[in-house]
Amino acid sequence: MATRNISIPVDPQTERVWDSIDAEQRGKIEAVLGLWLRELAAREPESLRKVMDEAGREAQAKGLTPEILDSLLKGK
Repeated sequence: MATRNISIPVDPQTERVWDSIDAEQRGKIEAVLGLWLRELAAREPESLRKVMDEAGREAQAKGLTPEILDSLLKGK
């Protein structure tokens, strides 16, 4: 599948975190975001909480651990 770039506004701390993580972590985040957006488009409207819960489960299944997520959120 061909890929395209999109722009998403983020706060300065999130930008610093993104700039500081390695390519493998970025790839995992990109994959989770892509899955989440495709699921949003394919489904009937659901509560945001339910979609976020499922995205979290998929992220964990693809290797995003609570420790990695915590580190990303804290900008380490």
